[in-house]
Amino acid sequence: MARSNFSKSLILKNTVRWLLPIGLIGMVTLSLVLADSAGVPVPAGTGTDAAPAAGAAGAAVAGTAPAAPGLLGMAFPFILMFGILYFLVIRPQQKRVKQHSALLGALKQGDEVVTSSGILGKISGLTEKVATLEIDQNVRIKILKSQIAQVVKGPIQELEPQR
Repeated sequence: MARSNFSKSLILKNTVRWLLPIGLIGMVTLSLVLADSAGVPVPAGTGTDAAPAAGAAGAAVAGTAPAAPGLLGMAFPFILMFGILYFLVIRPQQKRVKQHSALLGALKQGDEVVTSSGILGKISGLTEKVATLEIDQNVRIKILKSQIAQVVKGPIQELEPQR
């Protein structure tokens, strides 16, 4: 089954929306790694322009290993990535879930609603998990209460096309 142009544009839109934050996280991590490696001292006698050191002092310097980055230096990029993901993904999603659960808790019989699949109807019955929608005269369907996307303000007839 071929996808509609709407779903293709939605997929493209969501892909582009997440490319910038992911690219930003990658660039910040890469710059931190490069900054850490740029500060590593080169032991004497291993560089191209340095002359070999003479005596015991030169041997001691040449044998030292570069200092390893600290635990905080290694963990900082991961902490930064988690912080960015928290504010870009986790926190907004938690806010939407909270708003949706408040919407579902405030539903009452007679509300006009739109489901997540786009069905318009008036609530004619409610239970804890199921809502009965009247979508036309004497036409009722049962849906999961969680599939109600929004409450319509104003009469549904204004939303329907004129025939």
